[in-house]
Amino acid sequence: MAGQSGDSPNLAARLSEFVDAHLQLIRNVSTGLAVAGVILFARSIKLTTKFKRAADIPEEFIGKNVKLRGRLLHVTEEGLEVEHVPISLPFISSWQRRLQSNGSLLIRLAGVELTQNGRLWLREWLKPSEMLWFQLLRRDESALDCFVLLNRGRLFSVCLNEEILREGLGRAISMEGLRPDSKRHWKLQRRLLRAELRAQKKGRGLWKEAS
Repeated sequence: MAGQSGDSPNLAARLSEFVDAHLQLIRNVSTGLAVAGVILFARSIKLTTKFKRAADIPEEFIGKNVKLRGRLLHVTEEGLEVEHVPISLPFISSWQRRLQSNGSLLIRLAGVELTQNGRLWLREWLKPSEMLWFQLLRRDESALDCFVLLNRGRLFSVCLNEEILREGLGRAISMEGLRPDSKRHWKLQRRLLRAELRAQKKGRGLWKEAS
């Protein structure tokens, strides 16, 4: 028993010396395992996948109204043409870029019927290659209906759907893609109606012409 008692401190000391001597290696292994875990998790839920067509986006993303980010390419008659920019992971971002081919998504402003002046305003107000976030609400074979969010000084400081209505450059319409009896549906729909009401009260855009 005495021998075992004497060996324990020595074993602990040797273990402590080993840890001290190989601390950087242990840290690197821990970091590597953590990064590997993040990569596997991100890949499992397709956060690193670049979506090049509306049909490529998982149905689960639509159902959960996931926010994705993208780079503006063009403002078209149908909506915004956007290049999806997926999450870039450490150590493999350059490898990701080499594997991902070009493609674009057509995004419509959910709950908004744009006027021609609204399209002209978008072309002037949006910056070339501007980064934006789009919250998925509905999709069809060729396009996505989304709430579009821009960072103009603060995170998500501007909602493009509301901004268009506040300027009187479109009309609020029934928003498809969400259950009509859901809290989220009415919350988003109320935001659009409040923005339109503000334009009506101030006589902006089409409401000025109507008055």
